[in-house]
Amino acid sequence: MNLLGARATPWLALALGAACSLSFAPAGLYLLGTACIAGLFWTWESASARRAALYGFAWGVGLFLAGAYWIFTAVYVFGRAPAWLALLLLLGLVAIMAAWYALLGWAVVRLTPRSGPLRWLVVAPAAWVLVEWARGWVLSGFPWLQAGYAHIDSPLSGLAPVGGVHLVGLAAALTAGGVLAAILGTARQRASALLVLAVTWVVAAALQGRAWTVVAGDAMEVAVVQGAVPQDLKWDAAHRRQTLELYQGLNREALGARLIVWPEAALPMLADQAMPFLTGVWRESVRAGSHLMIGLLRYDANQDQVYNGLIALGDEDPAWYYKRRLVPFGEFFPVPATVRRWMRLMSLAYSDLTPGPASQPALRVAGQRVGVTICYEDAYGAEQLAVLDEATLLVNVTNNAWFGDSNAPHQQLQMARFRALEAGRYLIRATSNGISAVIGPEGGLRARAEQFVPLVLRAEVRPHTGLTPYARVGNGPILLLCLLGLMATLFRSQLSRRRRL
Repeated sequence: MNLLGARATPWLALALGAACSLSFAPAGLYLLGTACIAGLFWTWESASARRAALYGFAWGVGLFLAGAYWIFTAVYVFGRAPAWLALLLLLGLVAIMAAWYALLGWAVVRLTPRSGPLRWLVVAPAAWVLVEWARGWVLSGFPWLQAGYAHIDSPLSGLAPVGGVHLVGLAAALTAGGVLAAILGTARQRASALLVLAVTWVVAAALQGRAWTVVAGDAMEVAVVQGAVPQDLKWDAAHRRQTLELYQGLNREALGARLIVWPEAALPMLADQAMPFLTGVWRESVRAGSHLMIGLLRYDANQDQVYNGLIALGDEDPAWYYKRRLVPFGEFFPVPATVRRWMRLMSLAYSDLTPGPASQPALRVAGQRVGVTICYEDAYGAEQLAVLDEATLLVNVTNNAWFGDSNAPHQQLQMARFRALEAGRYLIRATSNGISAVIGPEGGLRARAEQFVPLVLRAEVRPHTGLTPYARVGNGPILLLCLLGLMATLFRSQLSRRRRL
């Protein structure tokens, strides 16, 4: 390529990646995101595999620096780590994530040395999906800012219950490739590209609003308790009594709702310390016809392990869910013992939490079976699939106080909306300081709380049963389709090479 020249193109790619971050919440400019992906594909025109890798890396740096800057806020401002360490962690994550897009650029050009419809409409979109899936899982993964999430309010969201966020991401990348083909291709190629674009968007739009699951009970009122306790005060012993009184008062305001949900680690103490206080709250709630779900840290003295959990308090014995997917450097620290000793000297948090069992049933509470996720587990669509056979409602609790007034809470709410849409179920989301919400089975917001304000958010929900196509098959079919597309391209390229010989 090089209408701009080899020196200017990486800067263009960097700017395109940064602009793409605006396609996600809170800006939500999904068409801009598609244009930025098309721009990345355009930088690969006539580029060598090495140059394409460079442009992909620069694009990834722009996306994650602009879209995930809040990691620095969480680690430095609220985690109280040194600024240099917070910056190192942010830049390390950015480099790792950008490396995936470098691999993407290299692979696309290697598989399709000649530009054309095969690259634009097959290889680049298929490789895009596989790279986004891989970066969400390898080495614990970081599934933030995947292209599909930007389309929660676009016609492409109709594909989410069929194939999840990766099918929507494939449609977005296919759109980007189609736009490039319509601009750069021959007349015949342009016509084919426009047909592909029309079919993709018309089918997706036709699927919007389709009910894949069925109502399985009467409407019930739920309430979300948002305490909005600042993170720097939450674990202050002098502030503990005030926190307990705040949550008790908010819970009394919520009484009468069939289900009341408190956020992740709502109380500044371990579960065994909190139970004397919670027993009174529990009894008062049950007398008013309300059941509780409360996020708490729980210490297992027998195993000497701490879990990030959620307890259900209803008519039966208490039941627990334990968080399975922990946050690296937030809840566990993948570092050698020598580094841990240094962290202790630096007065940094260094104790690991323990992940819960991989398979956990839905919790029985308020006459429902509730599928639970904690914190950023809702960023992993496949994590909730196993429980959907029995779950009639979904609940996610999280502590967003770590992120301050950044984009992170908006991005996480966007992902939670995708989880509700993929599952075809109501999702009740309780956060420490926002954005608490109740999300409908179509992914729409039925109620949304103001950030940084102590409040009770009320809404009506209906239990649902049945499985969407995505809930039945997961990510496997879409990943297999993309893999087969790349394998077919590789086979075709090898066959063409042999014929030339």
